[in-house]
Amino acid sequence: MTSAAIRGVLVALLVALPSMVLPAAATQSPEIIAFTALLAGLFVFAEYCAPVPSVLEFRDAPPLNRGRFVFTSLAMLLLSLLVSHPFAATGLTALVDRFGHAAGALLDFAYTPVHLVRRMMPPEMPQQTVDLIRAAAALAYGLSLASVVWFACVIRLRNWPFSNGAFNVWVNMPLFDPTTGLDVVARLQRDAKLHILAGLLLPFLLPALVHMPASIFDPMLLSNPQLLIWCVTGWAMVPASMIIRGLARLRVADLIEQKRRSFLADQNLQTV
Repeated sequence: MTSAAIRGVLVALLVALPSMVLPAAATQSPEIIAFTALLAGLFVFAEYCAPVPSVLEFRDAPPLNRGRFVFTSLAMLLLSLLVSHPFAATGLTALVDRFGHAAGALLDFAYTPVHLVRRMMPPEMPQQTVDLIRAAAALAYGLSLASVVWFACVIRLRNWPFSNGAFNVWVNMPLFDPTTGLDVVARLQRDAKLHILAGLLLPFLLPALVHMPASIFDPMLLSNPQLLIWCVTGWAMVPASMIIRGLARLRVADLIEQKRRSFLADQNLQTV
């Protein structure tokens, strides 16, 4: 229960992080932020406190969820410092601002997600705001790529998920029903490939969809500091989380396939 409570508090603090870092002049609706943080914390507490999770995947397979939380927290912290620099400049915000704009200039070339984010901005938006959004997109997208590389290294070098003991497929994947549809391994591999494909395409598709005339999202809303932090973090980290989830499912499918081959080999030996 103590571990679940700590996780709940950390998630609540993550939701409230932009409001705590940004100055008062750049924050809006603190009551809604506090209520959302409370709901998120209670949800995580309930999931980790229950004997078996109902929604949260890979609860007992660290460090997958921990890594996603750390990279998302780092992205929100850096973006909060970046956005707060025009309102209350400090040495730390100046360092993040310079690094973010340098990363934005480096990643802003044709057909990159950062370039597409900049191109979706309307002409009437001030150039200073456009540069800020480009810097935020570069920081968040760089961290999203780092999170994917980190988990691939965890699988390869630490033999995830066996580095922390036995792995229970059905406890760590409560939303996966093994009794319906195709073979379990085939379904896991299909779902994993769909997740990876969606994670690779979303950073490119979302700016294009926003740029379409029929889009219901107004890019001018990104002038709001809090909305900018949340939107850019979600644009970068949600696709990365989908890729990580796809890699994890591919790994689970491979483990099940290895178990089957071992079982068939034992049966053949017994028959002989």
